[in-house]
Order: sequence, then C-alpha cells, then structure tokens
Amino acid sequence: MDSGVIHTPPSGGRGLRVGIVGGAGYTGGELLRILVNHPNVEIAFVHSNSNAGNYIYDVHTDLIGDTELKFTGELSQNIDVLFLCVGHGDANKFLDANPVDDRIKIIDLSQDFRLSQNSKFKSKNFVYGLPELNKDEIVSAQNIANPGCFATCIQLALLPLAKAGLLKSEVHISATTGSTGAGQSLSSTSHFSWRNNNLSVYKAFEHQHLNEIGESLNSLQSAAAPSPLERSGVRLSFIPYRGDFTRGIMASVYTECDLSQEELDDLYQKYYAEHEFTHVSKKNIDLKQVVNTNKCLVHVEKHGNKVMILSIIDNLLKGASGQAVQNMNLMFGLDERAGLKLKATAF
Repeated sequence: MDSGVIHTPPSGGRGLRVGIVGGAGYTGGELLRILVNHPNVEIAFVHSNSNAGNYIYDVHTDLIGDTELKFTGELSQNIDVLFLCVGHGDANKFLDANPVDDRIKIIDLSQDFRLSQNSKFKSKNFVYGLPELNKDEIVSAQNIANPGCFATCIQLALLPLAKAGLLKSEVHISATTGSTGAGQSLSSTSHFSWRNNNLSVYKAFEHQHLNEIGESLNSLQSAAAPSPLERSGVRLSFIPYRGDFTRGIMASVYTECDLSQEELDDLYQKYYAEHEFTHVSKKNIDLKQVVNTNKCLVHVEKHGNKVMILSIIDNLLKGASGQAVQNMNLMFGLDERAGLKLKATAF
C-alpha cells in the first residue's frame, strides 16, 4: 500500500482510518479535499484502477502540496470507514465482488441503496443519510446511503411543510444545477462550448431523484395526517435545468399554503434550529453564498395563497461529499462540523 500524509486527532490518538473507492472523480476529489484537513482522519488508501500508482495531485491538481498519497489498485480491510464514490449501479457490483467486513462502516454516494426497497444488501442495511431527516438513525447506523444532490436541495426546501402535514396541493419545482453534477466523464452536454452561455431542461417530470424525495416527504406527510383519508401521496412536478456554471444548485419551489408569512418563518426556524448546516434566511439568497460550503440556505416567501421556497446548496459538498463527511462525523460521535467549517467563495 502506498504511504502518504497521515492526519491524527489533536490528542495524538489514532484517527479514523478511511478508505475511498473511486477517488479520481469529482466526488472523490471533493472528499479528499475535506479529509486531508480533517482533524480526526487518516487516509488509508484511495482506490482507482485507472490511476493506480499515480500521485493524487496529478489528477486532483488542487491538492498539490497537501498530500503525497498515490492512488492504489489494492483494497484493505484495515479501515474504519469506506466511502464508495462510484457510479450509479456500481456500488452493488463493487460490494458483490469485494465483500467488506461488517465491522467497517460504509458510506455510499451512489443511488444504489437510497430507496427503502433497495436498502438491504446481503447482511448490510443502509440508512438514508439526510441528517435533517434521519439524524438519530444516522448516529447509530452501520451503513449510509448518501442522498442525491437535487434530492437534498429539494427536500430541505420542503421537510418542514411535510412534517406539519401541509403538502396537500401539487408541489411545483424548478431547479438548476452546475456542470459538475454530470460527473467528470465528458459528454455532449458537459462540453464547455455547449454548456457556456446556455441553459437546457432535461428529464422533465422523470428525474431519478424524485423517488427518494417522494419517499421522504410521504413518510413525514403520512405521519402528520390526522386520518387515513388525508394520507394521500405528495404530488411533485419537477423541471431540472442544466446551468452554465460549474458548482451549485438553486431550487425554487411553490405550492398552496394557508399559513401566514410569520407562521411559515416560525415553522422553518423551529424545524432547522437544531441542524448545523441548514439555515433559514429572511433575505433573498444567491448561489455564491453556499458554493464551497456544506451549507443549505432556505428562503421562504408568501404570495397570496401560495408559498415559495428557495433552497441552495453546493452540489459537490452538501449535495455529495460534504454531506458524506457530515454523516461520518455523526456515525463516529465526532463534532458534526469537523472538517466542514468552510467559507463560501462569495465573490
């Protein structure tokens, strides 16, 4: 196994030994950027078949001077937690081909285990890793299915309303994501010459993240409904956009609601009061406030009989790798913000 910079807790005790599979992509790179500076982590290995033997900074050039680690084609069971930064459908394949000891906690960033019907894999059970929804379950979980980026942004816009049983009318969602949401592999819609100064709709009404969004909201809405007659499914209409920027998601959501502005403000402030990374802003919000952070900012406005909620995140951090580290911190009893005290680029 190639050696590299080791980071230990301030006390000098052994840090969590972390393994990363699929470390050459965007989510793997963001995970490394966080973990090389995490006070409680030792990076044991970063697996990549195509880059084995290469320095990590040869692929992730922003890490020059931060680590001398190399990618490896080998795997080790001498770790405490394994991050799977692989493509959708590949986490299943990896675990099938490479059994992981049950004592090792797994945090999977693909969509393979997010839905309840797919949350069990052989002897392993996966908990849906949205802390603002499932923090208590995450703390005691052995394996985590990290949420999708659109799913995180949209759920954080709607969880307080669902918890109060107020999603009774159709919910209309428009959300725009940066090009990094498409992953590092080149495609016709991620070419600079196509994406720059351009905007397009894709997977209208059919985006795969609708399934996990619906499952979470329906569970809260159903629990809040006073009678079986009111426990109908939440109706979501979602139009996703490709933006001409690299990082971030902005979702604008509206639905009918009888609450006043003051009641909505109170509802959202109380729901997120105990959550470290989601904040309610009374002022309008913009994407640069969250890019390069693990924050979600939410802004709520009442217009006639409708409520509009704006929600913004960095798709690679709160929408992927940052949330994965947040989940790791919760699972191991660490400070939830460890490694994640990041300032927005802002300008």
